[in-house]
Amino acid sequence: MRRAAVAAAATAMAVSLAACGSAKESGDKAEESKPAADGPITVGLLLPENQTARYEKFDKPLIEKKVSELTDGTGKIVYANAKQDATLQSQQADTMITNKVDVLVVDAVDSKAIASSVKKAKEAGIPVVAYDRLAEGPIDAYTSFDNEEVGRVQGKALLEALGDKAKSGQIVMMNGAVTDPNAAMFKKGAHSELDGKVNIGKEYDTKEWKPENANANMEGAISALGKDKIIGVYSANDGMAGGIITALKGAGFATLPPVTGQDAELAGVQRIVTGEQFMSVYKSYPQEASVAAEMAVALAKGEKLDSIAKTTVDSATTKGVPSVLVPVVSLTKDNINDTVIKDGIYTVGEICTGKYKAGCDAIGLK
Repeated sequence: MRRAAVAAAATAMAVSLAACGSAKESGDKAEESKPAADGPITVGLLLPENQTARYEKFDKPLIEKKVSELTDGTGKIVYANAKQDATLQSQQADTMITNKVDVLVVDAVDSKAIASSVKKAKEAGIPVVAYDRLAEGPIDAYTSFDNEEVGRVQGKALLEALGDKAKSGQIVMMNGAVTDPNAAMFKKGAHSELDGKVNIGKEYDTKEWKPENANANMEGAISALGKDKIIGVYSANDGMAGGIITALKGAGFATLPPVTGQDAELAGVQRIVTGEQFMSVYKSYPQEASVAAEMAVALAKGEKLDSIAKTTVDSATTKGVPSVLVPVVSLTKDNINDTVIKDGIYTVGEICTGKYKAGCDAIGLK
């Protein structure tokens, strides 16, 4: 499902990605070969939650499809969703280890809490691919997006929306969960763009990324700052943006301030169409899922990752993890057609339903 446009973007950004964060050339560390799987490959897939639409709608089916393609239909996926429960995810991982899957693909609820299960997998000779979030413990590979760049893209977009009014009031920052290492990277990237250019009135780390928690935080910010003082909201993802916008509407904002997002969820794209949400960050889930499947199958076969991973990343516990970082795109009403529609994520019909049709017509989305 890799699209030509995404591939071109990946090529164009290869140099900057190689220099990102703690990434280094993968030649700095050659990963150890694993014993090849005996018979059909079984991949244990552990996803973190079902609050965000992407995991069940995109990640799971995309990884399943790619594993099937890479194994001529013989590869098997054993799947579990932790529903934002780190203890449950550890139990799920331990069960898969006990059942002797050939490789684990783990998107951790809590990057620290999963480390003991990663260690158990290592001791059992089962390689682990950290997916989307950089899990701690002796992981063998990692793929995600350039997460600091996500925050920078969001920060730049908010500044663009505010224009010369950037210092005329205060913004609210709604970051993700402290248990998610990506959230810290989004926040760092956003601060690198926003600090000194806006006044940050309130800032929150949102428990479990839940929209209802973002909604409650936003209500508190409105009460503390006064609605006349709030000129913009940095929201780390689309789900929280929905809760934030509900709070803004409930407080009686005549005109909604610009609100950022991430994940290009359908509801987020529809809010962008109507102007309720200023932007989201589009991330190519097909490309990320494809890389994860390639890594998993290669490791299960005992193969090295030299042809897949061209950089390495350091986690808090493991140095030189072979990695692939996928580029991201700022999604606004101006490029919906060239991103999520062109890449087959949504159709115009899915976006432009009912109350969204007028907005779609206004921006030429037909």
